[in-house]
Amino acid sequence: MEKNLALERTKYIIAVIMYGTIGMFLRYVSLPSELVAMCRGSIGSIFIFLYLKSRGQGLDWEAIRANRFWLILSGISLGMNWIFLFAAYINTTVAVASLCNYMAPVIIVVIAPLVLHESLNLKKIPYVIVAFIGIVLVSGVWSGELGRISGVFMGLAAAFFFVIMVICNRKIQGISAYVKVVVQLVISAITILPYVLIHNWGKPMHVDLRSILIILMLAILHTGVAYCLYFSGMATLPVQTLAVLGYLEPVVSVLCSAFFLHEAMGIAGWIGAVLILGAAVISEIT
Repeated sequence: MEKNLALERTKYIIAVIMYGTIGMFLRYVSLPSELVAMCRGSIGSIFIFLYLKSRGQGLDWEAIRANRFWLILSGISLGMNWIFLFAAYINTTVAVASLCNYMAPVIIVVIAPLVLHESLNLKKIPYVIVAFIGIVLVSGVWSGELGRISGVFMGLAAAFFFVIMVICNRKIQGISAYVKVVVQLVISAITILPYVLIHNWGKPMHVDLRSILIILMLAILHTGVAYCLYFSGMATLPVQTLAVLGYLEPVVSVLCSAFFLHEAMGIAGWIGAVLILGAAVISEIT
C-alpha cells in the first residue's frame, strides 16, 4: 500500500512540475500564444482519447449528455484560462503570471459561500488579505511598470476563469475523469479557435522547427501525459496531500523564471511571492 501511494505521489509531483515549466517553454515559441493553447487542447485531447482506447475504454456518451451544460461551460472556461494565462506569460514575467493565476484558490475561499453554498471559514479571511497584499507587491505597481501591470490583470483574469472551471467540475457527476478532460480539452480548443482566427487574420507567422517541437511537447507531454499522471494521483492520494503538492507548480514557475529565464522580480516581488504561496498553502492545510 505504501509503495502504491509513493508511486502515485511521484506521478502527481511529476505532473505538477511539468505544469510549472509551461511558461518557460512558451518563451521559446515564435508563434502566437493563443495558437499554442489551441494546439495544446486539440492534440492533448487526441492523446488522452488514444490512452483511453488503449485501456479498452471509450467515451461515455450518456454521461456526457447528462452533464453537457457543465462540461461545455467548464471547457469554455478552460480555453479562456489558457488564453489569458498564455498572454500573461508574454506580457509579464513567468513568475508573476503563474502567481496571479494561483490566486484562484484564494478567490474560491471568498465566493464558496455564495456560489457553492459552503459555510465561510472566518479563519481563512486573513490568508485572503495576505494573498491580496502579495499580488500588489508582485504586480510592480509601485514602480509603475505598465507592461507588468497588464500582465497581472491577464493573470488574474486567468484565475477567474479557472475558478469558474472548478465550480463547474463540482457540478459534474457520474463521469470518469479521463472522459471529462477529453471533452473539456476539445471544447477549450473550439473556444480558442475564433480568437486565433480573428486575432491573427492577415498577420504573417514565423513557423520554425523549434516552435513546432515545443508545441508538440506541450500538447503531448505537458497535457496528454501530465493529465494522465495527474488524474492517476488524484484518484488515490489524500485531498490534503493533493492541495499541498499542487503548490509545487507556482514554485517551479518562479524558479524557472528566476534561474532559467533570468527574469528579475525585485525584493518586493519575492516578498509578494512568499506571501501568496504561504497564504495559499496554509489556507489549505488549516
